[in-house]
Amino acid sequence: MQNKLLLIILDGVPYRNWRRLFGNLEGWVDSGDARVWKIHSVLPSISASCYASIHTGVSPAEHGSTGNGNVFRLKHPDVFSQTRLSGGVTGAVAHSFWSEFFNRHPFDFVRDIEYDEADSPTINHGRFHTMTGYGQSNQMTPSDVDLFGTLTNLCQRFDLNYGMLHTCTLDSMGHRFFHDCQEMDHACAVMDEMLAPFIPRWRAMGYDVIVTADHGQDERGHHGGRGVLQQEAALYYFGAADGPPEDTILDQLQLAPTILSRLGANIPDTMRASPFLA
Repeated sequence: MQNKLLLIILDGVPYRNWRRLFGNLEGWVDSGDARVWKIHSVLPSISASCYASIHTGVSPAEHGSTGNGNVFRLKHPDVFSQTRLSGGVTGAVAHSFWSEFFNRHPFDFVRDIEYDEADSPTINHGRFHTMTGYGQSNQMTPSDVDLFGTLTNLCQRFDLNYGMLHTCTLDSMGHRFFHDCQEMDHACAVMDEMLAPFIPRWRAMGYDVIVTADHGQDERGHHGGRGVLQQEAALYYFGAADGPPEDTILDQLQLAPTILSRLGANIPDTMRASPFLA
């Protein structure tokens, strides 16, 4: 496998805050170095359910993860497993739910916090955090620049074909402050500033880059239901592929087959949505 792609998931950012507050990403849209679309999440628009759908390409009603309290080793083919079947090397820097969904369940704090497994049928190189102790007054999230640096380290050391990064910082901040406030304006701007230096670095390493969210958040810091603010996010794409007109609304179930298409990996029959990048 020659092609390479990184998926960056910033948890819980509604569409309007992407387009209003991420000045670096929007600047690259203006310059023609990136394209942006609106993307619509699955239902329920809750984190674990969306994580599972993003990588399996099937709805929560089919894969069975109906919420954050229902995390288990998924049975459907997924982006990691299909990349591995096509000879690619995979890596993930993310919340521990991702390891439980796509590698091993339950999560072991010692065994699964960091692993390098060349023969893994899913994730070869994993770096995970649990956010144990998370609550309203204690976010328990790593610094995002540390996460971006860790993914870059894995790309350099192991020449990943597919790498995925997921951070809960903005979701956690949104639950605490809600998204229409000074605190969230600042948090989104800081995230944009932290992320920006890594994108040209990843591009220079030969990666297509997709930046998006799993879901949004509404005026009361909630998500899980059908509200526009809960379901709609932005998706930014850095790469050479052709995409649909900018007013197209993407379906989250299109993300998995699109990633596999860009990597040149086999798309399983269970992924029935059409790729949105040529």
